[in-house]
Amino acid sequence: MTSRERVLTSINHRQPDRVPLDLGATPSSGISAIAYNRLKDHMGIHTGHTRVYDVVQQVVQVEDELIDRLGVDVLDVGRAFNTSDSDWYDTRLSDGSLAQYPIWFRPVQASDGSQEVFDEDGRRIARMPVGATFFDQTCFPYLDGYPDTYKDLDKAMNKVLWSALVHSPWDHAADPGFYDTLRTKAQQLRKSTDKALMIVCGCNLFEWGTFLRRIDNFLMDIYTEPEEVERLVAVLTEKHLATLQKVCEAVGDVVDILRFGDDLGMDTGLFMSPEKYRAIFKPYHRQLCDYVHSHSNMKVLLHSCGSIYPIIGDLIDAGYDILNPVQTTARQMDPEVLKREFGRDITFWGGGCNTRTVLNRAAPQEVYDYTRRMIDIFMQNGGFVFNQEHNIMPDVPPENILAMYQAVHDSGA
Repeated sequence: MTSRERVLTSINHRQPDRVPLDLGATPSSGISAIAYNRLKDHMGIHTGHTRVYDVVQQVVQVEDELIDRLGVDVLDVGRAFNTSDSDWYDTRLSDGSLAQYPIWFRPVQASDGSQEVFDEDGRRIARMPVGATFFDQTCFPYLDGYPDTYKDLDKAMNKVLWSALVHSPWDHAADPGFYDTLRTKAQQLRKSTDKALMIVCGCNLFEWGTFLRRIDNFLMDIYTEPEEVERLVAVLTEKHLATLQKVCEAVGDVVDILRFGDDLGMDTGLFMSPEKYRAIFKPYHRQLCDYVHSHSNMKVLLHSCGSIYPIIGDLIDAGYDILNPVQTTARQMDPEVLKREFGRDITFWGGGCNTRTVLNRAAPQEVYDYTRRMIDIFMQNGGFVFNQEHNIMPDVPPENILAMYQAVHDSGA
């Protein structure tokens, strides 16, 4: 099979010729810049560039050489943008190693050595402490309460680091003719490769509430001000649908998978009761999924961390085709239970290796054995694309990364 056939066969719950593999098709299925540098050095690769395309999470755009050597089957359409050396500049990571930032990203070093980012009004919107590997949000536009109207919603959203510091292709969204360019570049990428194509199109609902109000306030609002929460979610949905219309028109017949994001769980359970999810968020998730399915050929992937077992059936009912990152370390996220109860109805894109205690701390043979066990569970009758649970973090030894991928290649179908 080609990579594209392999991925789509598995998504359609049929057994492909081998396990399909993702590394870097989304900013939640990739590898941090520090870990990437160490992996390249370990593999004897001393050419190319470590390009940090998601500056908030410090996640890299995986280069073609590693995609080929590791057998990756999926590409992010965003890699078709910022392809010139002049689109990047050199920087140093917290461990002192070399990387590159996109030319538009210019953090300022504070007196304490931390890195700070300011918006056009001079307000600090993000900060990365000394030695850290992630920018923290520092501006919450609706911290003091909900506005009477949402006529300035775009301005408020642009003060949130996830929007202000957005990764490709969306860092070009304000360019004239962006959607025509998006289509052209996506078509060129599809012609140049047999790999499946992914486009990230956040469409967050719950998460945007936490970005705007701050998570502690928004979680209380769900119970104390549900009308205000739903008013915000309805406005966000209309905004997202307008974006989805343009995306579907531009690449709905070119791209294979569209990725949404909405982290609904934590380690110990959902952020809200299942009843609150069903009452407030599920109807709008369904609207978004229905639109994509009705106006494109794309499958819909939801990135949702944490313990979400109680609502996986609802996510399926809302129209999601794929679930990522399948955080098996969280409560009630036992892989055998997930596969048995939901494996016929949704594809698990992740769960392949525990990034919290195994990939980063175990010996290579333990990583290999653990990964083989997860593949044996998830891969039966398709419905699985291999990915570790979320991004490969800076503390992961390169030997363990290669042990994980060796397990994938040795597992066959």
